[in-house]
Amino acid sequence: MIALDSLLAHLAQTQLKDWTTSLSAQLQEKLDKGHGDLQRWQTALDALPALTPEQIELASELRLSAALDSAQQQALEQALLGLKPWRKGPFHLFDVHVDTEWRSDWKWNRIAPHLNLNGKRVLDVGSGNGYYLWRMLGAGARSAIGVDPNWLFLCQFNAVQRFLPHLPAWQLPFTLEELPEKLEGFDMTFSMGVLYHRRSPIDHLIQLKDTLLSGGELVLETLVVEGDAQQVLVPEDRYAQMRNVWFLPSVPALELWLRRAGFTDVRCVDVTPTSTDEQRSTEWMSFQSLPDFLDPNDPSKTCEGYPAPLRATLVARKP
Repeated sequence: MIALDSLLAHLAQTQLKDWTTSLSAQLQEKLDKGHGDLQRWQTALDALPALTPEQIELASELRLSAALDSAQQQALEQALLGLKPWRKGPFHLFDVHVDTEWRSDWKWNRIAPHLNLNGKRVLDVGSGNGYYLWRMLGAGARSAIGVDPNWLFLCQFNAVQRFLPHLPAWQLPFTLEELPEKLEGFDMTFSMGVLYHRRSPIDHLIQLKDTLLSGGELVLETLVVEGDAQQVLVPEDRYAQMRNVWFLPSVPALELWLRRAGFTDVRCVDVTPTSTDEQRSTEWMSFQSLPDFLDPNDPSKTCEGYPAPLRATLVARKP
């Protein structure tokens, strides 16, 4: 399920080599626990046809191309539908367009011009199905490792990796907290859509800093609200129907948090309201989505009466 040998070989040549002593056992422990739907998802993976892309595009979009016959296309589409719901994307896999809930390519196109990934070793915390890992490689990253405890997301990543087995991208079913302390081996760490799920956001920022080499950069994307450096929204219960949302700071407050966590050169590179064109239900994610979570009479508010989703991306450096 995970290309562990190639990952261990890669890590052995880096400042992360000490991680290799514990990674295999930790991963096996996770696999032994597994998930109740894992066999069903594995069946979908096993049904994927053996295809080799003739063209690979990761820089401007995620598109794999080759000539398929109708049987191959049908088999591919049915196998990928067996891995629903697809949340991050989109993926253009041969003749199948996986139209995901999120237009994650829009977010990437907003933030990528502000980043230099050339030759960088990258960690993506809360990587979902790994969509951004492939886009990071397309932007010049040397390697990209994602961690996300969701087993379906891992299976979706594996589906794409079937067609790109030689590229240096790996996904692990871990949380940030399950990684070794003070890894200090990555040139760039991403945390996108994670901070507001953390009860202790400063601790999260410090843990992210501990994954970085000195001089490394954090790319932090999260929900924010308008206001000054003392403005933070703490939802009473749910926010946009999500129970596990704890803190929505203003951009100035978030900049202050980053500095208090020990980062320098803090800068905000993007602030964008989330639209119902960017997050919505599709054939590939048919459950409720953003249009269902907003006030039907006032889309500037969530159904709970809070400000509608506004997302900011900040970049900061570890001294």
